[in-house]
Amino acid sequence: MTDFMKGPASEGGPDSAATGDSAGAVTPPARPGRQLLAASVGNAVEWYDWYAYTFLAAYIAAQVFPKSAGNSLVPLLSTFAVFAVGFFMRPVGGLLMGAVADRHGRRAALTVTILLMGGSSLLVGLTPTYAAAGIFAPVILVLARLLQGLSVGGEFAASTTFLVESAGPGRRGLFASFQYVSTTVGQLVASGVAALLVANLASESMDGWGWRVPFVLGALFSVVGFWIRRGAQETRSEEQVRAPRPGLFEALRRHPRESLLICGITMGGTLAYYTWTSYLPTYAELNAGVAKADALLAGTISLAFFAVLQPVAGLASDRFGRKPLLLMFGLGFGVLCVPLLQALNGSFVTLLLVQCAGMVLLSGFTAISAAVNAETFPARVRAAGIGFPYSLTVALFGGTAPYLGTLFKDLGHAGLFPVYVAVLCLASSVVYLRLPETAHRPLER
Repeated sequence: MTDFMKGPASEGGPDSAATGDSAGAVTPPARPGRQLLAASVGNAVEWYDWYAYTFLAAYIAAQVFPKSAGNSLVPLLSTFAVFAVGFFMRPVGGLLMGAVADRHGRRAALTVTILLMGGSSLLVGLTPTYAAAGIFAPVILVLARLLQGLSVGGEFAASTTFLVESAGPGRRGLFASFQYVSTTVGQLVASGVAALLVANLASESMDGWGWRVPFVLGALFSVVGFWIRRGAQETRSEEQVRAPRPGLFEALRRHPRESLLICGITMGGTLAYYTWTSYLPTYAELNAGVAKADALLAGTISLAFFAVLQPVAGLASDRFGRKPLLLMFGLGFGVLCVPLLQALNGSFVTLLLVQCAGMVLLSGFTAISAAVNAETFPARVRAAGIGFPYSLTVALFGGTAPYLGTLFKDLGHAGLFPVYVAVLCLASSVVYLRLPETAHRPLER
């Protein structure tokens, strides 16, 4: 394995203590590249399944929900409401799967989450239309999204912990960045598959069966991810394995300040993330008249750019600290979000430039949020401690972003949505200013 992945053999700083034998510390895995592959491939599959729903929301709306006379936005609002429902299962998944990771190991939790996602993705692909099954169609879709939410909430808790604990000295930011590299790859594949289908299928075929294809593919991808994860090395220390198992709510009970801190760190970041990477194509269609195919293509290109940015930002945080990047994101979005979204004018080029500009700022949060979260909690309750407050905040602010954006448009106040995003990012910036710098502290193992 290259020194790039392993980090310096000896840094002379506090992080070097994490590789010794003191107080629960263990040597990071000898094959960190394999650890990255195990976490990243499975995570990419998880998020491919999750985001396929977003990119195909308009097609799902037309087939699964009843049409409302006089308002064409009602089925789309219903589809985004189900999107939000899935998010509200994520805190449950973060708590339950985080507890599995803290009690039985990170690898065990990662195995369960990818099997759940594969099954729920297949269920979405097989959901009947409203014309064929009536009310049972949206009920089946809601059930599938609940299972997906459970899986994704658990995935973040387990994979965040797994990645950061797999990192060598001075490389936690780099390893943490692969959380969003793999997430973005999953989004990129989902967006690319959706764009390919839209470009090559007649509208009747896309409405009839084409929108189901990505979800069936997602189920097959999950089998591949499961196979790869079986070879991962457990990152819990022997001391943690021998210690009494933590209670389900121990992290919340013993670390309330840290739990609230995770909420404050995540609040603005998750709203900006889901606005820019998921909802922006739909926002551009509804508010700027961008063609659907152009919106999907711009989203695909900007996601590829976003994936490349993550390791660069992660490495920068290992060298210069986490706070400068977090503040770059929070203050940057707080000041520029409104003018960027107001600049959309129906042009493909303008949309692409707006998306890429936002991606640069957003990387200051996404590349290092996993590292910051993991560095906040002790090893005993790290996965559950991260999973519940993070997923709850994502549900409240990230999961509702598409619904609120569409609702503002429906109510005739589309311009309020960018202001809402900017205010939340500035609120998180206040938290970033008060954070202690954790980049060069030892990580409890």
